[in-house]
Amino acid sequence: MPLRTPLYESHLAAGAKMVDFADWEMPIHYGSQVEEHHVVRRDAGMFDVSHMCALDLVGPDATRWLRHLLANDVAKLTTPGKALYSCMLDQTGGVIDDLIVYFFTPERYRIVVNAGTAPKDIAWMRAQLTGFKAELMVRRKVSDDAVAMIALQGPDAHERRRTGVNAVAMIAVQGPHARERFWTAFPDSRAATEALENFQAAEFASVRGDWLIARTGYTGEDGFEVTVPADAAPGVWAALLAAGIKPCGLGARDTLRLEAGMNLYGQDMDESITPYEAGLKWTVDLKDPARDFIGKPALVGANARQPRNQFAGLLLLDRGVLRAHQKVITPQGTGETTSGSFSPTLNQSIALARLPFGVVLGSEVEVEIRDKRLKARVVKPTFVRNGNSLI
Repeated sequence: MPLRTPLYESHLAAGAKMVDFADWEMPIHYGSQVEEHHVVRRDAGMFDVSHMCALDLVGPDATRWLRHLLANDVAKLTTPGKALYSCMLDQTGGVIDDLIVYFFTPERYRIVVNAGTAPKDIAWMRAQLTGFKAELMVRRKVSDDAVAMIALQGPDAHERRRTGVNAVAMIAVQGPHARERFWTAFPDSRAATEALENFQAAEFASVRGDWLIARTGYTGEDGFEVTVPADAAPGVWAALLAAGIKPCGLGARDTLRLEAGMNLYGQDMDESITPYEAGLKWTVDLKDPARDFIGKPALVGANARQPRNQFAGLLLLDRGVLRAHQKVITPQGTGETTSGSFSPTLNQSIALARLPFGVVLGSEVEVEIRDKRLKARVVKPTFVRNGNSLI
Protein backbone atom coordinates (compact mmCIF):
# COMPACT_ATOMS: atom_id res chain seq x y z
CA MET A 1 0.00 0.00 0.00
CA PRO A 2 1.44 3.42 -0.94
CA LEU A 3 2.40 5.81 1.83
CA ARG A 4 0.40 9.00 2.35
CA THR A 5 1.46 12.52 3.32
CA PRO A 6 -0.36 14.56 5.99
CA LEU A 7 -2.16 16.36 3.12
CA TYR A 8 -3.76 13.26 1.60
CA GLU A 9 -7.30 14.19 2.67
CA SER A 10 -6.75 17.77 1.47
CA HIS A 11 -5.90 16.43 -1.99
CA LEU A 12 -9.03 14.30 -2.14
CA ALA A 13 -11.16 17.26 -1.07
CA ALA A 14 -9.67 19.31 -3.92
CA GLY A 15 -10.54 16.64 -6.49
CA ALA A 16 -7.02 15.36 -7.09
CA LYS A 17 -6.27 12.36 -9.25
CA MET A 18 -3.92 10.27 -7.09
CA VAL A 19 -1.10 8.06 -8.38
CA ASP A 20 1.64 5.91 -6.91
CA PHE A 21 4.92 7.86 -7.03
CA ALA A 22 8.07 6.50 -5.36
CA ASP A 23 5.84 4.42 -3.02
CA TRP A 24 3.75 7.48 -2.11
CA GLU A 25 0.13 8.18 -3.05
CA MET A 26 0.45 11.65 -4.59
CA PRO A 27 -1.69 13.99 -6.74
CA ILE A 28 -0.79 13.95 -10.44
CA HIS A 29 -3.23 16.79 -11.17
CA TYR A 30 -6.45 18.40 -9.93
CA GLY A 31 -8.20 18.49 -13.30
CA SER A 32 -5.77 20.00 -15.82
CA GLN A 33 -2.01 19.55 -15.73
CA VAL A 34 -1.53 22.26 -18.36
CA GLU A 35 -3.61 24.81 -16.44
CA GLU A 36 -1.62 24.04 -13.28
CA HIS A 37 1.61 24.55 -15.21
CA HIS A 38 0.44 27.95 -16.49
CA VAL A 39 -0.77 29.13 -13.08
CA VAL A 40 2.73 28.63 -11.68
CA ARG A 41 4.32 30.51 -14.59
CA ARG A 42 1.77 33.35 -14.42
CA ASP A 43 0.54 33.60 -10.82
CA ALA A 44 1.02 31.15 -7.91
CA GLY A 45 0.58 27.44 -7.37
CA MET A 46 1.39 25.07 -4.52
CA PHE A 47 2.68 21.52 -4.36
CA ASP A 48 2.69 18.95 -1.60
CA VAL A 49 6.33 17.88 -1.38
CA SER A 50 6.03 16.13 1.98
CA HIS A 51 7.21 12.89 0.34
CA MET A 52 10.66 14.48 0.20
CA CYS A 53 12.75 13.44 3.19
CA ALA A 54 13.92 16.08 5.69
CA LEU A 55 16.90 15.21 7.86
CA ASP A 56 18.33 17.15 10.81
CA LEU A 57 22.08 16.93 11.28
CA VAL A 58 23.56 18.02 14.61
CA GLY A 59 26.90 17.56 16.34
CA PRO A 60 30.39 19.03 16.67
CA ASP A 61 31.56 17.21 13.50
CA ALA A 62 28.55 18.16 11.36
CA THR A 63 30.46 20.52 9.07
CA ARG A 64 33.50 18.25 8.79
CA TRP A 65 31.28 15.29 7.91
CA LEU A 66 29.35 17.18 5.21
CA ARG A 67 32.59 18.41 3.65
CA HIS A 68 33.60 14.76 3.38
CA LEU A 69 30.20 13.50 2.22
CA LEU A 70 29.29 15.98 -0.52
CA ALA A 71 30.86 17.11 -3.80
CA ASN A 72 29.91 20.73 -3.11
CA ASP A 73 31.52 22.43 -0.11
CA VAL A 74 29.37 23.51 2.84
CA ALA A 75 32.29 25.57 4.14
CA LYS A 76 31.08 28.36 1.84
CA LEU A 77 27.88 28.58 3.93
CA THR A 78 28.36 31.23 6.60
CA THR A 79 24.98 33.01 6.75
CA PRO A 80 22.34 31.25 8.89
CA GLY A 81 19.68 29.75 6.65
CA LYS A 82 21.83 29.78 3.52
CA ALA A 83 21.30 26.71 1.32
CA LEU A 84 23.52 24.67 -0.96
CA TYR A 85 22.66 22.27 -3.78
CA SER A 86 24.97 19.28 -4.09
CA CYS A 87 25.38 15.77 -5.40
CA MET A 88 26.25 12.96 -3.01
CA LEU A 89 28.64 10.60 -4.79
CA ASP A 90 29.90 7.07 -4.37
CA GLN A 91 33.57 6.15 -4.63
CA THR A 92 33.32 5.85 -8.43
CA GLY A 93 31.98 9.39 -8.78
CA GLY A 94 28.45 8.16 -9.54
CA VAL A 95 25.53 10.20 -8.24
CA ILE A 96 23.79 8.53 -5.29
CA ASP A 97 21.39 11.48 -5.02
CA ASP A 98 21.13 15.23 -5.39
CA LEU A 99 20.05 17.17 -2.32
CA ILE A 100 19.81 20.55 -0.61
CA VAL A 101 21.61 21.45 2.63
CA TYR A 102 20.56 24.37 4.86
CA PHE A 103 23.14 25.83 7.23
CA PHE A 104 22.20 27.23 10.64
CA THR A 105 25.38 26.85 12.68
CA PRO A 106 28.56 24.80 12.11
CA GLU A 107 26.93 22.16 14.32
CA ARG A 108 23.38 22.21 12.91
CA TYR A 109 22.05 21.64 9.37
CA ARG A 110 18.87 20.57 7.59
CA ILE A 111 19.22 18.19 4.62
CA VAL A 112 16.43 17.41 2.14
CA VAL A 113 16.79 14.33 -0.08
CA ASN A 114 14.57 12.81 -2.75
CA ALA A 115 11.58 10.65 -1.89
CA GLY A 116 12.46 7.47 -3.75
CA THR A 117 16.12 7.51 -2.75
CA ALA A 118 15.62 8.24 0.97
CA PRO A 119 16.17 4.67 2.28
CA LYS A 120 19.41 4.16 0.35
CA ASP A 121 20.54 7.72 1.15
CA ILE A 122 20.04 7.18 4.87
CA ALA A 123 21.85 3.84 4.76
CA TRP A 124 24.77 5.43 2.89
CA MET A 125 24.95 8.38 5.28
CA ARG A 126 24.82 6.01 8.24
CA ALA A 127 27.83 4.12 6.93
CA GLN A 128 29.80 7.34 6.37
CA LEU A 129 29.13 8.67 9.90
CA THR A 130 31.55 6.23 11.49
CA GLY A 131 34.25 8.21 13.27
CA PHE A 132 32.32 11.49 13.22
CA LYS A 133 30.57 13.05 16.22
CA ALA A 134 27.26 13.87 14.60
CA GLU A 135 23.68 12.64 14.64
CA LEU A 136 21.20 12.43 11.78
CA MET A 137 17.47 12.46 12.50
CA VAL A 138 14.74 11.81 9.95
CA ARG A 139 11.78 14.20 10.10
CA ARG A 140 9.55 12.76 7.37
CA LYS A 141 6.18 11.39 8.47
CA VAL A 142 6.09 7.70 7.56
CA SER A 143 3.81 5.48 9.60
CA ASP A 144 5.33 2.18 10.73
CA ASP A 145 8.36 2.53 8.45
CA ALA A 146 11.89 1.56 9.39
CA VAL A 147 13.27 4.91 8.24
CA ALA A 148 10.65 7.08 9.92
CA MET A 149 13.23 7.99 12.55
CA ILE A 150 16.87 6.96 12.58
CA ALA A 151 19.43 8.29 15.04
CA LEU A 152 22.61 7.16 13.39
CA GLN A 153 25.03 7.88 16.20
CA GLY A 154 24.94 7.89 19.98
CA PRO A 155 23.99 5.58 22.84
CA ASP A 156 20.29 6.49 22.68
CA ALA A 157 19.86 5.36 19.07
CA HIS A 158 17.38 2.58 19.89
CA GLU A 159 15.19 4.82 22.03
CA ARG A 160 15.12 7.56 19.39
CA ARG A 161 14.23 5.03 16.71
CA ARG A 162 11.37 3.74 18.82
CA THR A 163 9.87 7.09 19.85
CA GLY A 164 10.71 9.19 16.78
CA VAL A 165 10.79 12.97 16.56
CA ASN A 166 8.25 15.57 15.50
CA ALA A 167 7.48 14.88 11.85
CA VAL A 168 7.18 17.66 9.31
CA ALA A 169 5.34 18.32 6.05
CA MET A 170 6.59 20.43 3.16
CA ILE A 171 4.63 22.69 0.83
CA ALA A 172 6.18 24.46 -2.18
CA VAL A 173 4.51 27.76 -3.12
CA GLN A 174 5.78 28.80 -6.55
CA GLY A 175 5.15 31.52 -9.12
CA PRO A 176 5.68 35.26 -9.77
CA HIS A 177 3.03 36.14 -7.18
CA ALA A 178 3.81 33.29 -4.79
CA ARG A 179 5.49 35.28 -2.04
CA GLU A 180 2.85 38.02 -1.99
CA ARG A 181 0.05 35.49 -1.80
CA PHE A 182 1.90 33.59 0.92
CA TRP A 183 2.21 36.79 2.96
CA THR A 184 -1.51 37.41 2.44
CA ALA A 185 -2.17 34.05 4.08
CA PHE A 186 0.46 34.50 6.80
CA PRO A 187 1.23 38.22 7.23
CA ASP A 188 3.22 37.63 10.42
CA SER A 189 5.86 35.78 8.39
CA ARG A 190 6.67 38.73 6.14
CA ALA A 191 9.15 40.43 8.46
CA ALA A 192 11.17 37.23 8.79
CA THR A 193 11.16 36.35 5.08
CA GLU A 194 10.93 39.49 2.97
CA ALA A 195 14.70 40.01 2.86
CA LEU A 196 15.50 36.38 2.07
CA GLU A 197 17.79 35.93 -0.91
CA ASN A 198 17.51 33.03 -3.33
CA PHE A 199 18.60 29.78 -1.69
CA GLN A 200 18.21 31.16 1.82
CA ALA A 201 15.79 30.12 4.57
CA ALA A 202 14.43 31.59 7.78
CA GLU A 203 13.22 29.83 10.90
CA PHE A 204 9.84 31.24 11.88
CA ALA A 205 7.98 30.70 15.15
CA SER A 206 4.29 30.43 14.22
CA VAL A 207 1.22 29.77 16.33
CA ARG A 208 1.10 26.53 14.33
CA GLY A 209 4.59 25.56 15.49
CA ASP A 210 8.12 26.15 14.25
CA TRP A 211 8.42 26.63 10.49
CA LEU A 212 11.31 26.72 8.03
CA ILE A 213 10.56 29.03 5.09
CA ALA A 214 13.07 28.74 2.24
CA ARG A 215 13.30 30.78 -0.94
CA THR A 216 13.93 27.70 -3.04
CA GLY A 217 11.98 25.64 -5.54
CA TYR A 218 11.93 23.18 -8.41
CA THR A 219 10.02 25.14 -11.05
CA GLY A 220 12.25 27.95 -12.31
CA GLU A 221 9.99 30.49 -10.59
CA ASP A 222 10.29 32.50 -7.39
CA GLY A 223 8.56 31.38 -4.23
CA PHE A 224 8.93 29.53 -0.96
CA GLU A 225 9.31 25.94 0.16
CA VAL A 226 7.73 25.82 3.61
CA THR A 227 8.33 23.13 6.22
CA VAL A 228 5.72 22.93 8.98
CA PRO A 229 4.76 20.42 11.70
CA ALA A 230 2.89 17.54 10.08
CA ASP A 231 -0.28 18.07 12.11
CA ALA A 232 -0.42 21.75 11.06
CA ALA A 233 -0.11 21.03 7.33
CA PRO A 234 -3.84 20.75 6.45
CA GLY A 235 -4.57 24.10 8.08
CA VAL A 236 -1.63 25.75 6.32
CA TRP A 237 -2.77 24.28 2.98
CA ALA A 238 -6.31 25.58 3.54
CA ALA A 239 -5.04 29.09 4.36
CA LEU A 240 -2.91 29.15 1.21
CA LEU A 241 -5.87 27.96 -0.84
CA ALA A 242 -8.00 30.78 0.62
CA ALA A 243 -5.30 33.27 -0.40
CA GLY A 244 -5.76 32.29 -4.05
CA ILE A 245 -2.91 29.82 -4.43
CA LYS A 246 -3.95 26.95 -6.71
CA PRO A 247 -3.07 23.32 -5.87
CA CYS A 248 -0.83 21.67 -8.46
CA GLY A 249 0.22 18.08 -8.98
CA LEU A 250 3.28 16.10 -9.95
CA GLY A 251 2.50 16.41 -13.66
CA ALA A 252 2.91 20.18 -13.70
CA ARG A 253 5.89 19.96 -11.39
CA ASP A 254 7.64 17.74 -13.93
CA THR A 255 6.99 19.98 -16.96
CA LEU A 256 7.98 23.06 -14.95
CA ARG A 257 11.28 21.58 -13.79
CA LEU A 258 12.00 20.29 -17.31
CA GLU A 259 11.48 23.75 -18.80
CA ALA A 260 13.80 25.12 -16.10
CA GLY A 261 16.47 22.55 -17.02
CA MET A 262 16.45 20.94 -13.59
CA ASN A 263 17.55 17.32 -13.33
CA LEU A 264 15.31 14.54 -12.05
CA TYR A 265 17.11 11.80 -10.18
CA GLY A 266 16.68 8.40 -11.80
CA GLN A 267 16.16 9.91 -15.25
CA ASP A 268 18.78 12.61 -15.84
CA MET A 269 21.31 11.21 -13.39
CA ASP A 270 21.99 8.12 -11.32
CA GLU A 271 24.89 6.09 -9.94
CA SER A 272 26.11 5.16 -13.42
CA ILE A 273 27.10 8.71 -14.35
CA THR A 274 29.10 11.54 -12.78
CA PRO A 275 27.91 15.12 -12.20
CA TYR A 276 29.97 16.12 -15.24
CA GLU A 277 27.73 14.00 -17.48
CA ALA A 278 24.56 15.50 -15.98
CA GLY A 279 25.44 19.15 -16.54
CA LEU A 280 26.27 19.54 -12.86
CA LYS A 281 29.99 20.27 -12.98
CA TRP A 282 29.24 23.59 -11.27
CA THR A 283 28.20 21.68 -8.13
CA VAL A 284 31.62 20.04 -7.73
CA ASP A 285 33.78 22.34 -5.59
CA LEU A 286 37.51 21.77 -6.03
CA LYS A 287 38.73 25.10 -4.65
CA ASP A 288 40.17 23.60 -1.48
CA PRO A 289 42.80 21.06 -2.61
CA ALA A 290 43.00 19.65 0.92
CA ARG A 291 39.32 18.66 1.00
CA ASP A 292 38.98 14.94 0.29
CA PHE A 293 35.30 14.26 -0.44
CA ILE A 294 33.87 10.90 -1.42
CA GLY A 295 34.22 10.37 -5.15
CA LYS A 296 36.87 13.04 -5.68
CA PRO A 297 39.59 10.66 -6.95
CA ALA A 298 37.17 9.51 -9.65
CA LEU A 299 36.66 13.08 -10.87
CA VAL A 300 40.16 14.59 -10.77
CA GLY A 301 43.69 13.33 -11.17
CA ALA A 302 45.44 10.80 -13.36
CA ASN A 303 42.91 8.03 -12.66
CA ALA A 304 39.78 10.14 -13.07
CA ARG A 305 36.79 8.82 -15.01
CA GLN A 306 36.54 10.49 -18.39
CA PRO A 307 33.06 11.83 -19.21
CA ARG A 308 31.46 9.79 -21.98
CA ASN A 309 29.12 12.49 -23.23
CA GLN A 310 27.84 16.04 -22.78
CA PHE A 311 24.54 17.28 -21.37
CA ALA A 312 22.33 19.42 -23.61
CA GLY A 313 18.79 20.47 -24.37
CA LEU A 314 16.74 19.56 -27.44
CA LEU A 315 13.95 21.56 -29.09
CA LEU A 316 11.86 19.42 -31.43
CA LEU A 317 11.38 21.08 -34.83
CA ASP A 318 8.94 18.54 -36.30
CA ARG A 319 5.56 17.46 -34.94
CA GLY A 320 5.83 14.91 -32.13
CA VAL A 321 6.58 14.56 -28.44
CA LEU A 322 10.00 13.95 -26.94
CA ARG A 323 10.21 11.41 -24.11
CA ALA A 324 12.96 9.81 -22.08
CA HIS A 325 15.19 7.11 -23.59
CA GLN A 326 14.77 8.09 -27.24
CA LYS A 327 17.75 7.64 -29.54
CA VAL A 328 19.41 10.82 -30.81
CA ILE A 329 21.35 10.60 -34.08
CA THR A 330 24.17 13.08 -34.66
CA PRO A 331 27.16 13.26 -37.06
CA GLN A 332 29.39 12.51 -34.04
CA GLY A 333 27.48 9.38 -33.03
CA THR A 334 24.35 8.49 -31.09
CA GLY A 335 23.01 9.93 -27.86
CA GLU A 336 19.87 9.53 -25.76
CA THR A 337 17.17 11.72 -24.28
CA THR A 338 16.93 11.52 -20.49
CA SER A 339 13.75 13.56 -19.91
CA GLY A 340 11.25 14.87 -22.42
CA SER A 341 7.77 16.33 -22.66
CA PHE A 342 5.60 18.93 -24.35
CA SER A 343 6.42 22.40 -23.02
CA PRO A 344 3.20 24.33 -22.27
CA THR A 345 5.13 27.62 -22.07
CA LEU A 346 6.94 27.20 -25.39
CA ASN A 347 4.12 25.25 -27.07
CA GLN A 348 6.79 22.90 -28.36
CA SER A 349 8.33 19.59 -27.34
CA ILE A 350 11.62 19.71 -25.41
CA ALA A 351 14.05 17.27 -23.85
CA LEU A 352 17.24 16.93 -21.87
CA ALA A 353 19.79 14.62 -23.44
CA ARG A 354 23.27 13.16 -23.24
CA LEU A 355 25.02 13.69 -26.58
CA PRO A 356 28.42 12.83 -28.03
CA PHE A 357 31.19 15.37 -27.63
CA GLY A 358 31.54 17.65 -30.64
CA VAL A 359 27.82 18.30 -31.07
CA VAL A 360 27.51 22.10 -30.90
CA LEU A 361 24.71 24.37 -29.75
CA GLY A 362 22.43 25.42 -32.57
CA SER A 363 23.13 22.35 -34.69
CA GLU A 364 20.38 20.02 -35.87
CA VAL A 365 20.11 16.36 -34.87
CA GLU A 366 17.50 13.66 -35.35
CA VAL A 367 15.48 11.85 -32.70
CA GLU A 368 13.93 8.44 -33.29
CA ILE A 369 10.26 8.61 -32.32
CA ARG A 370 8.00 5.67 -33.25
CA ASP A 371 10.32 4.50 -36.02
CA LYS A 372 10.56 7.99 -37.50
CA ARG A 373 13.50 10.37 -37.42
CA LEU A 374 12.37 13.85 -36.40
CA LYS A 375 14.55 16.97 -36.48
CA ALA A 376 15.56 18.77 -33.29
CA ARG A 377 17.83 21.69 -32.49
CA VAL A 378 20.52 21.46 -29.81
CA VAL A 379 20.14 24.24 -27.21
CA LYS A 380 21.31 25.06 -23.72
CA PRO A 381 19.55 22.77 -21.22
CA THR A 382 17.54 25.61 -19.69
CA PHE A 383 14.44 26.55 -21.65
CA VAL A 384 12.37 28.82 -19.38
CA ARG A 385 13.12 30.81 -16.23
CA ASN A 386 10.91 33.29 -14.39
CA GLY A 387 8.22 32.94 -17.02
CA ASN A 388 10.51 33.90 -19.91
CA SER A 389 11.72 31.76 -22.78
CA LEU A 390 15.49 31.42 -22.97
CA ILE A 391 15.40 29.85 -26.45
